[in-house]
Amino acid sequence: MGRLYADEQFPYEVVEHLRNFGHDVLTVQEAGNANLKIPDDRVLAFAGSNERVVLTLNRKDFKRLHRSIPDHGGIIICTDDGDRLALAERIHAAILGEEILLGKLVSVVRPMR
Repeated sequence: MGRLYADEQFPYEVVEHLRNFGHDVLTVQEAGNANLKIPDDRVLAFAGSNERVVLTLNRKDFKRLHRSIPDHGGIIICTDDGDRLALAERIHAAILGEEILLGKLVSVVRPMR
């Protein structure tokens, strides 16, 4: 299962569902890094130094970071979904198919309705 680092705006309900699926998810808040205005590149560095993959809704900025810092621990960018369980299921399915996430950018999008 994945070792993930959920950034500050990532929905906690999704984190709980991912934990129920067996993933090890650390939140920014649990790491003591909340409300510190830590730049995204340092969020990515913290995750990598803790052997975790960043989990974020901040698609634009983390796509840019993936291009500029290709040697990272992995990034999962998501489209927000009010159906938190469905979002967690899509993330779970996306990373089960990935053996190694180092340096990878995984995009999890909400299906069209």
